[in-house]
Amino acid sequence: MRCVIARYPFELTKSGVLASMEGVKPEPITGESVTIGRRRYPAKQVGAVVTRQDRRDFTSGEVVRAMARLGFTCHAHPDAAPVSEPATPLQTASALLGGVAAAPADAHKE
Repeated sequence: MRCVIARYPFELTKSGVLASMEGVKPEPITGESVTIGRRRYPAKQVGAVVTRQDRRDFTSGEVVRAMARLGFTCHAHPDAAPVSEPATPLQTASALLGGVAAAPADAHKE
């Protein structure tokens, strides 16, 4: 498969990537990652090994797109948390004091 990484064209195959990564010890994962064989590698490490380019020359997104097209399983950042609505000042103060947020005034009427 032809793909462009860091503005350079590469002809990559799944078997070629598997062969390139054989015997390579995975580095600690801090961002996007790719599962190759039975191991999970940081996307930047895969890109550096496969293209033989400096990691500063390409983005992890470029590598993830190429590896996904080849059929490898790609993973988002491990610490990515779902985005939630910010707490109101009342909720923040209540949490700091160790309590729960006060119920609306209408809830106390009988």
